Amino acid sequence: MFEIVKSDLLLLETELLSVIHSPEKLITDISKHLVEAGGKRLRPALYFMCTKNQVSTMEKIMPMAIAIELIHMATLVHDDVIDNATTRRGKSTANSCWGNHSSVLIGDYLFAKAFSLVANKASNEMLKVLTDVICSMCEGEINQNRSTFIADQTENDYLKRIEQKTADFIAASCELGGLAVGLSSEETKALREYGYSLGMAFQITDDILDITASSEQIGKPVGNDLRQGIVTLPVIFALEHSADRDELREIVQTKNMSEEKIKRGLSIIQDTEAIEYSYKRVSDYLDHARSVIPASITGEHREAFHAVADFVGLRSY
Repeated sequence: MFEIVKSDLLLLETELLSVIHSPEKLITDISKHLVEAGGKRLRPALYFMCTKNQVSTMEKIMPMAIAIELIHMATLVHDDVIDNATTRRGKSTANSCWGNHSSVLIGDYLFAKAFSLVANKASNEMLKVLTDVICSMCEGEINQNRSTFIADQTENDYLKRIEQKTADFIAASCELGGLAVGLSSEETKALREYGYSLGMAFQITDDILDITASSEQIGKPVGNDLRQGIVTLPVIFALEHSADRDELREIVQTKNMSEEKIKRGLSIIQDTEAIEYSYKRVSDYLDHARSVIPASITGEHREAFHAVADFVGLRSY
């Protein structure tokens, strides 16, 4: 999928380990744990892909790629503290190993390190894109926190929330790639729209997998969203269409629910067409993403953009 930027991503790994090194050993240890936990590196990969339409030096484009991944890592660390999560990607979270206090500070450190890397290298426009998306992610997290264990939510409520939490950052990563190499405003806007649609599809798929996948596949407990009172698209569909909607409503609104209730809730959702409907929404977003790829992107470069969309639609982890 990311073969066209494989060498860039390999260099990114080396650079990430280099920039997180600190005289304070605890910072280095926790940050190294986060980097070595891996991940798809989807955001910097898309950023790199969006720079490939123009010839540019790695010295020019690498700092922003590192910053993008550091910001993503920072948000995950903070999310795990908020969620009291113990595993991510099949490995222990920072907060479960070093505690919430150190984890929050590491997240702050990673945010600061990201902006330190690009402060003198990125344009004001690029910095605004980066700061705006962090604001959006925080708003999305607050929105989600406010809406937990509330059954009366619409699909539009859900879409707005995942736009802020996920899609805007993936959109920004693509936009920043275009800005980094001076693409036209039309091309840059199209790349952002591609990233946005990809991000919406990515998050809906994530929410489907929380219901259908195994813990081994997704690297965290199944049904975690339901457990935390997070109302996702399959839940909203089931609440509207299931014959057992009243029982599901009671489950959704239950704090500290038992494993039996979680299993029952998942069963009710799976007995409807919620999963099929949600995958249809994924397909719609991915079709749009493919349709807005700039015409100037051709050959194997264009194939890579299609391959990413295919991956998002078919992924099982």
